[in-house]
Amino acid sequence: MGLRTKTALVIAGTAAIVATLIGLLVHQLTSEDQRRSAAHEVDARLVEAVGAYASGIDSGALVNPPDLPAALRRTVTDRPVRATCLQSTGGSGTPVLWAATRSGRDIVAVRRSYAPQVRALADLDRVLLGSGASVTALGCVLGVAAAAGAGRRITASAATAQRIADGDLTDRVRPRGKDEIARLGAAVNTMADALSARLEAERRVTADIAHELRTPVAGLVTAVGLLPPGRPAELVSGGVDTLRSLVENVLEVARLDVPGVEQAQHEEIRTGALAHRAVTLAGGDVEVAVHREASVTTDPRRVERILANLITNARLHGAPPVTLEVDGAAIRVRDHGPGFPAELLTQGPQRFRTGARERGAGIGLGLTIVTGQARVLHARVTYENPPDGGALAIVDLAPGNGSGAPRPL
Repeated sequence: MGLRTKTALVIAGTAAIVATLIGLLVHQLTSEDQRRSAAHEVDARLVEAVGAYASGIDSGALVNPPDLPAALRRTVTDRPVRATCLQSTGGSGTPVLWAATRSGRDIVAVRRSYAPQVRALADLDRVLLGSGASVTALGCVLGVAAAAGAGRRITASAATAQRIADGDLTDRVRPRGKDEIARLGAAVNTMADALSARLEAERRVTADIAHELRTPVAGLVTAVGLLPPGRPAELVSGGVDTLRSLVENVLEVARLDVPGVEQAQHEEIRTGALAHRAVTLAGGDVEVAVHREASVTTDPRRVERILANLITNARLHGAPPVTLEVDGAAIRVRDHGPGFPAELLTQGPQRFRTGARERGAGIGLGLTIVTGQARVLHARVTYENPPDGGALAIVDLAPGNGSGAPRPL
């Protein structure tokens, strides 16, 4: 239930409670006033009737009526007073108001129908009910209107925070007013500024370290070539190659972190050709299955980089066979190992994090580069663990993600 609905319900509920209490109070006061007025009128008639009875004049009063309410009969029999009594049901089924007193040995009484008062009170109740319903409906409308503005502002702040969390560190909330929602927007902006500054500092440190390492690593590569053949030379060469690859990956991640630095060079190409070129780039030994081919407008080099990294990740952390399937604008890379770690499925790739131990060694740069390159292409990469085991990565180059429209072949 959203804030708008909750606010509308609270205001409508408050209006309904207030309308009900006021209606009950008006009903009670009106009922008592009607009874006092009717009792005063019937008592006045009784005084006239008693005077006429004492004078021997027939005024239409009832003498010793058999249907006189028992409580009223006892009251006037015990002491010489005038009293009134509202009988809820008379002979005709309508309320009757009695007035009686003792005159000598007889009881003189008059009565009148209380139906007009009952009808008037019923009409008042209907008016109060209609007014209460109208006030409740108006309260609901006012609640929706009052919550609409606040809801839009909160929604805008939440959407901005989500875009910041998704990587757009330039987006900001535009606070309006000086209320709590405006302070919330200002807090989101402050958080985004601090996060942006911290990430920028980390990116610069990482990029500077990688740049500083490029020259000595290049020197190591040259020096390795001068070593005499043998097992020590192979070990050193393997370590130097790993270090060079790490430095290049760190530099690539640093470039991808800066919005607008990396620009895609689009051209039209078939997805089947992209798959085969990516397998060649990754070193082969991958089964390629083209179920349905499409022509897309994208940056082939970046797509090949994405697919090659996914294939390498499947080889390192999964188990054979590694397969690559082409289905229109979607390309799937699958292995048959233990699957992706739960943290990766819920949070996405994280640099310098290996995930679960069963996925093997690594520092998380390969999938981080996949994410960055996909962002440049406006493509979508999703990760899942199929029910029958293994790990599945899907690269979607569909037009809904910003790439060129695929054309079936």
